[in-house]
Amino acid sequence: MSSVIAPDESPSTPETPVPPEATPGLLRRMVKFVGSTIEWLFGFASLMLGLAVLGSVPLGQFLVLGYLLEASGRVARSGRLRDGFIGVRTADQLGEIAVGCVLLWLPLYGMSIFAENAAIIDPTGPAAKQWKFFLTILATLYALHVLTACLRGARFRDFLRPFNVVWLVRRAFRGGLYSETRDRLWDFVLSLRLPYYFWFGLRGFVGAFLWLVIPLAFLGQGHRNPVAGILGGVLLAIVVLYLPFLQARFARDNRLRAYRELSQVRAEYRRAPLAFALALVIHLLAAVPLYLLKIEAIPRDLIFLEGVVFLAFIFPARLVDGWAYSRPARREQPRHWTFRWAGRLVVLPAIGAYVLVVFASQHIGWQGISSLYQQHAFLLPVPFVDWKGN
Repeated sequence: MSSVIAPDESPSTPETPVPPEATPGLLRRMVKFVGSTIEWLFGFASLMLGLAVLGSVPLGQFLVLGYLLEASGRVARSGRLRDGFIGVRTADQLGEIAVGCVLLWLPLYGMSIFAENAAIIDPTGPAAKQWKFFLTILATLYALHVLTACLRGARFRDFLRPFNVVWLVRRAFRGGLYSETRDRLWDFVLSLRLPYYFWFGLRGFVGAFLWLVIPLAFLGQGHRNPVAGILGGVLLAIVVLYLPFLQARFARDNRLRAYRELSQVRAEYRRAPLAFALALVIHLLAAVPLYLLKIEAIPRDLIFLEGVVFLAFIFPARLVDGWAYSRPARREQPRHWTFRWAGRLVVLPAIGAYVLVVFASQHIGWQGISSLYQQHAFLLPVPFVDWKGN
């Protein structure tokens, strides 16, 4: 009995080898990884600088607090520290735009110096008019080149392209440039979520301030009434023990009522006491060095550096708060009482040192009693600059 053999299954037909799927070489993957890492690091640096600038603006401080709370909340929901680095790639693009604009502005700045010198020597002379004319031409070319680079992709390499204006003319003749640019700009602004961060930071500020206002009010009267000062210090120590985790709970659930759920925080502490203790110690110790900036008013020229220092200490502390608050979800039963009491004993020295530093800040700081109510560890990143000074 003969068997039927399909045409593609004929033993006489040799199999055609399938070429392996093209994969990038090791060197190309390494270069791509290094480039992506450098891009991420530059984006993170740009993000910190941008937040530092926002921290120097009254309304921008709520945006910064909202960002820090959102970062803590995302880590609390996932348990991964990397989830707290929000908007790094977006900040990288903004940083590239800033660097490109500054580098291209340097020749314009140099020419403006010569034009100013010529105008000082002979305001109506031909040299001053020529420098002014060439400066106007260069400024116009600069504006067109920057605008076209932003339209072309807003990457650093786009600012280095020499014929952006030619691309703009060709792209304009194809049509749809205005609508495409408008939609891209609108989508980019929406992706920043500025109203969300502002509202989130405002609510986070209100919840924390209501916990702190009474202890700080008593603490501020300590130089007049020692009993009130001692009472304020004790109340502040109790509040500080729970407030970072109440804020982490608020950031995780996005509910203002979370600031009232003290019993839930206590129950979660029993399931992860060492993680809570570590986070609290890091949070308080990160806030202590910032009080050194209150001893003397910082010049206005250094306000951005002060904002970067603030974020360098507080941002990691917020991430650790979120990480610690994610730990109780991994365990249903409380830890042994020895771990719970060990956690309490660990945090007591840190809380005591923090309360003493806060109390002393009103006596050694240039802002006096008002510095008590800033509480940059929990509230707004208030800049320590004297705007009335010279």
